[in-house]
Amino acid sequence: MSQSAPPKALTATDIRARKGTTPLVCLTAYTTPVAKIADGECDLVLVGDSVGMVLHGLPSTLAVTMEMMILHGQAVARGLSKALMVVDMPFASYEESPAQALRNAARLMAETGCGAVKLEGGCHMAETIRFLVQRGIPVMAHIGLTPQSVNALGGYHVQGKGEDAAQILKDAKAVSDAGAFSVVLEKVPAALADEITAQIPIPTVGIGASAGCDGQILVIDDMLGLFDQFKPNFVKRYAHLAQDATRAVSAYATEVRARDFPAAEHIFTDKTAIKGEKS
Repeated sequence: MSQSAPPKALTATDIRARKGTTPLVCLTAYTTPVAKIADGECDLVLVGDSVGMVLHGLPSTLAVTMEMMILHGQAVARGLSKALMVVDMPFASYEESPAQALRNAARLMAETGCGAVKLEGGCHMAETIRFLVQRGIPVMAHIGLTPQSVNALGGYHVQGKGEDAAQILKDAKAVSDAGAFSVVLEKVPAALADEITAQIPIPTVGIGASAGCDGQILVIDDMLGLFDQFKPNFVKRYAHLAQDATRAVSAYATEVRARDFPAAEHIFTDKTAIKGEKS
């Protein structure tokens, strides 16, 4: 009996071709087990610099390093077979010059096997995006609320209100013209996100934007209810795993203190066959 061929991994070109078709399903992942879960449904999995806040307890993404992104990128790669893996370029790894961006983007791709990188910024990063794309590195852009610029933006506020909408639209056109294969629109008014989606030829991926975008992305720990230090107002909780885990740990602690765990079925005797146990 012939075995079916493994699924072909999606590429940046495949994602770009999805413009205006079935919405793209995108999530973050930082570990192999979570990547395996996401791969079953997602078109694109982002190894986001949000890992610094979600897994490392940092107050923002600014202290995330190349080494952290590479470590988590390698872990996620082991769990993917279908989805395109995109890795965030961390703060200060690309802003200095296109040459600096090329060195670090090439390192990310070589050491993680990712199919693309993501960087933040609009018009002012267009030259860098073009430089990378011309040298064979697919780039996902990110405009609107750009968390690496949170200090300059004065906080995690909606971007593109009123007269500022024109600048966000310019940013979208600039990254598209520079060769980005898609662009994340974070925390921008829905009407502006719809206008951008209609005016540029590459897919828009919304997070706190509009259902009219070409796709959506969320931080997986947010939507699973694992990260509960705060809840962005654009996040829908699809599960409450932190609460479930808290109850489970409490039940475990109660049983240990009462000597109810381990029970007879959880311990070994001289006659017990030890098969496949793990510590």
